[in-house]
Amino acid sequence: MPTCHHCHTICENGTAATLTWVHEREPDGRVRWLCPDCARRHLRDIEARLPAGWQ
Repeated sequence: MPTCHHCHTICENGTAATLTWVHEREPDGRVRWLCPDCARRHLRDIEARLPAGWQ
């Protein structure tokens, strides 16, 4: 089950809210999930493709 990388919120599979979650693939192949709130907060980092440790 996807869990937000930043706030550790757990995604409830099978709900319409699942469609609003963001996933990104790290260069090493790992997948990170972000809840809608964290995705909005970190939009600039996501679009700039900054490394996960940037924050």
